[in-house]
Amino acid sequence: MSPDRMKAGWLPENVYAVVLPSLAAIMVVGGWQYAVTSFQISPVIFPAPLDMAMAAPGIIGDLFHHAGITGGEALLAFVLSCLIGVALALMLTVSDAVFEAFYPNLVVFQIVPKIALAPMFTFWLGIASTSRISYAILISFFPVMLSTMSGLKRADANTLRLCRSVGASKWQTLLHVQIPYALPYFFSGAKVAATMATIGVVTGELISANAGLGFYIIRAQSLGQTPKVFCAIVALCVLGLLVYILPVRAEAMARRWWRGGNG
Repeated sequence: MSPDRMKAGWLPENVYAVVLPSLAAIMVVGGWQYAVTSFQISPVIFPAPLDMAMAAPGIIGDLFHHAGITGGEALLAFVLSCLIGVALALMLTVSDAVFEAFYPNLVVFQIVPKIALAPMFTFWLGIASTSRISYAILISFFPVMLSTMSGLKRADANTLRLCRSVGASKWQTLLHVQIPYALPYFFSGAKVAATMATIGVVTGELISANAGLGFYIIRAQSLGQTPKVFCAIVALCVLGLLVYILPVRAEAMARRWWRGGNG
């Protein structure tokens, strides 16, 4: 159906938002099943969707258990990375000396491949959740800091001049002008941090852990239980989506509150 017909109201737009992705997913899964069956690929090498469906009922309890552990650590890492990122953005914005001293070093530090540091966190902090949460914070705070700082520095120049003309202090301008202006930028960084926090926790679990979806994937792989590995990967995708939804919903709530407060 052409876009003109869609706009003409043949079906509501929200129907297309559900139907089209669902049809695409069905086509991918069907093609996957057909390819594996046609080429007679062993489930140990690459399982078909039906192999995963048969394995799922027997491991659903284990998946929920390990997903709860991974999800809790990812959520904590995400929240802490947002707090640290916002705090650093405020410091770098308020003080020019702090910006000149630390921002170039932070940028250089981000160039270092973070995956190379993951084993060191296990070496330093052990296999407890502290090592995985710390590593997840390390790789996820920077998008929040950079986005928030960009928003703070790009506040409307005319409004900033007006604040200075009426004698508003630097902190009053920051609180009432720059921070509200920076909120969309913050949420953009938070969405990236949500995915990075989940990746960081799972990376730590793949290296060394005694629970979590990463640990479950490594254990199932070592036993040649590839359908279980893929089931855990699907669970991990769902978990990552749930963490990602948090900043999306928070942004929607903030927009409604802001419009209501200024209506």
